[in-house]
Amino acid sequence: RAALDRATVLLSVTKGGKRIDNVWGTGGGQQPVKHLAKEIDMLLKEYLLSGDVLEAERCLQELEVPHFHHELVYEAVVMVLESTGEKTFKMILDLLKSLWKSSVITMDQMKRGYERVYREIPDINLDVPRSYSVLERFVEECFQARIISKPLRDLCPSR
Repeated sequence: RAALDRATVLLSVTKGGKRIDNVWGTGGGQQPVKHLAKEIDMLLKEYLLSGDVLEAERCLQELEVPHFHHELVYEAVVMVLESTGEKTFKMILDLLKSLWKSSVITMDQMKRGYERVYREIPDINLDVPRSYSVLERFVEECFQARIISKPLRDLCPSR
């Protein structure tokens, strides 16, 4: 009875569910997609600053959304396309390689992330004119590192 009374009070004082999140927590798939996308974006930016693969892996696992790991793959590849130097290219390659080898990112999630990039590359290319050539090179490097399969590599669009 005490728990129900407490729940009634908490539900009556919430503002958009934020109070409940703080009290009982919201994990995994209960989080809004926009929130998860922001978390993944911050995770990638923090990784590019620190270079700590294990920390990035830990943060990704703490999100508890293995069904949403394709978002990390998509955002990571887009970061490579938008970057101007080799540092981001190499760091993202290393991160994906590590997440693949540790089985944090599954084959299905890797495939879904790359397929999203492939579908959206015409739009990305409007903002980043050299994106097709960078994508082809990155996909080939990922294939050489055994992160992606030959059929997935062969799906890569070219100019």
